[in-house]
Amino acid sequence: MTSIVVHYKELALKGKNRPWFVQVLIGNLRSALTGLDVVTVTSVMGRIEIELGPDAAWTEVRDRLSRVFGVANFSYAAKAPLEFAPLAATILEALGDRQPASFRVSVRRADKRFPFTSPQIEREVGGLIKEARGWHVDLSNPELTIHVEMLPGQAFFFFGKEPGAGGLPTGTSGRLACLLSGGIDSPVAAYRMMRRGCPVLLVHFHSYPILSRASQDKVREIARLLTRHQLRSRLLLVPFGELQQQVLLACPAELRVVIYRRLMLRIAEKLARAWRARALVTGEVVGQVASQTVENLTAIADASSLEILRPLIGMDKDEISDQAARIGTLPISNIPDQDCCTLFTPRHPATRARLEQVLAAERALPIDALVAAAVAGVVVEEFRYPVLT
Repeated sequence: MTSIVVHYKELALKGKNRPWFVQVLIGNLRSALTGLDVVTVTSVMGRIEIELGPDAAWTEVRDRLSRVFGVANFSYAAKAPLEFAPLAATILEALGDRQPASFRVSVRRADKRFPFTSPQIEREVGGLIKEARGWHVDLSNPELTIHVEMLPGQAFFFFGKEPGAGGLPTGTSGRLACLLSGGIDSPVAAYRMMRRGCPVLLVHFHSYPILSRASQDKVREIARLLTRHQLRSRLLLVPFGELQQQVLLACPAELRVVIYRRLMLRIAEKLARAWRARALVTGEVVGQVASQTVENLTAIADASSLEILRPLIGMDKDEISDQAARIGTLPISNIPDQDCCTLFTPRHPATRARLEQVLAAERALPIDALVAAAVAGVVVEEFRYPVLT
């Protein structure tokens, strides 16, 4: 086996824009496989071929490919002639000493000019393999499926498919900025938007030195993990403790949480616009905590003129936790820490804050100065994948 055949699904529906989407995916595949012995990555009639050199480790290649957005599935493959007898002979050689209880041949013709239909090719090649090995043919539930793809001048064959990450290639949709905490929800929200092809700027609010650095350490680990999907990430660490203290002194206790969140949106908007992001992303879920009632979400959203995307809005905690476990962020999120969202939180926060009440309370604050100070104190950290030593 010297090649990997990459299949995409959603990209095939993009019409005249498909070549651009495919080229972006090819660039992302090359970046994800940096440092491995990869000879070429090329588009071949509705699929992508990755040609491997002799030193390419399949396990490492497979691990990296499984996280590249835009890939539906991929297979460790080999090339063979189009003629039936040489094709069957090459497949038999690659099968080695395998002894499946049953098998079938599944054929796709990328080149419809080939003079035989897919069922005819399956019968001819399958018959030659059965004659050579005596294996039982099972078209419904075979132990081994031999996949053959007929292209101009050559065929690919492979014996299984690895699932890809799906979605759209990173960089094919608009930039976003995600408010990222160390909790369970917001990393999943960021991941879901990355999977739709959006490069995501990660914005974390912390209350150091009032609280420890634990939340910053957690989001760095989350950023490293998410970067394995979008390949490059920028994490902005925003000091927020000073602002919280001023809100504590100037605003009614029950409105603090809403005002904190409105300040976060204003700051995130400034940072997002500087990065040319087109919208903000949050991990908010209706009814999950007191600040996330429909009334409060509406009052909070009023603080920003950017579109606010909430990809988890109708999910429950079990659904979100299951996805966090699948993408690997759940163990990190479950590490105890001191988060700015819990600092100075009142015992009885407002669950139906009225916008006029919030605006009246904010008049006691130097909003523009607070936002400017937070933006000026931002620390920027860059992440790349793979990390080359």
